Amino acid sequence: MKALQLFGDRDLRLTEVPDLDAPGPGEVQIRVRAVGLNFIDVWGFRGMAFAKRKLPLTVGAEASGEIAAIGEGVEGLSVGDKVAPYGALTCGKCRACREGRDNLCEEVGGVLGFHVDGFAREFVNLPARLVVRVPDSVSFTDAACAPIAFGTVQHMLFDNAKLEPGETILVHAGGSGIGTTAIKMAKAIGCTVFTTVGDDAKGEKARALGADHVVNYRTERFEGEVRKATKRKGVDVVFEHVGPETWNGSLLCLKRGGRLVTCGSTSGVSTTMNLMQLFQQQYRITGSFGCRIANIREALDKMADGITPVIDTVLPLGDFAQGLERLESRKVFGKILVTL
Repeated sequence: MKALQLFGDRDLRLTEVPDLDAPGPGEVQIRVRAVGLNFIDVWGFRGMAFAKRKLPLTVGAEASGEIAAIGEGVEGLSVGDKVAPYGALTCGKCRACREGRDNLCEEVGGVLGFHVDGFAREFVNLPARLVVRVPDSVSFTDAACAPIAFGTVQHMLFDNAKLEPGETILVHAGGSGIGTTAIKMAKAIGCTVFTTVGDDAKGEKARALGADHVVNYRTERFEGEVRKATKRKGVDVVFEHVGPETWNGSLLCLKRGGRLVTCGSTSGVSTTMNLMQLFQQQYRITGSFGCRIANIREALDKMADGITPVIDTVLPLGDFAQGLERLESRKVFGKILVTL
């Protein structure tokens, strides 16, 4: 079968790999139909794997597909079902897994496409417990945004930030895959949304999604604009994933007792902060990584209800590297996907 494999730093090749065995007990075989691109793919592409991995490595951390075969003992899934697989090899046995906190698995075997072979191939075998059925009305391309983009935002906003209807929220990088998703999810429950973008064209698109206040961070200081618009009170929640470039400005945007939730650091991995400000203003800062399997189900239900992903580009599998370059360039608005 065909697979897109990483052989070294920025060395992606479309290759032929051996066909898979039939799925074992408790497993399903998925025919992959679409793969979503994310910054974790960029990190792997650059050679920034933070754990041992064996090359060549099949890339792709987020996907959708359909069940091609079923192993012994699998219930609740049938051949032909549209599915979205979870992207981490969790153990299913530790306390975190038993309690549905899958992204805190104590014995995780790695993230697919980053530590172990991922989804950019024609078929993949996975434990059935890691597979979520997709509603009939949701397309393969939209479903391929559920395991990371939509799932991450669902986990950040509602599990961690506890976003409530009518609150105010600042969403950084409103043109990114998770930024566009956060704007749509927050607006769906009646929040007032501030967002930052890198150019005016993205600003117009963000407004079209429902953003109430848009700041071009290249021409304006976002913290000043947010504080001015909120009469110096600040926002209830900051949705952070940029890192050092925006961190301290984000804290200045929070009202007393406000919540900052972060899932990324694309501008660097370390920063400094004012600890007196932290405790005097009683900020609540939460780190968020990936999502729970339940968040994928919640995300797919929202897609079925009409909160669909913003799609920037859909490419053939062989143009995966081109998609990563577009993602790195920050010219993207929404999600980039490849289809098989």
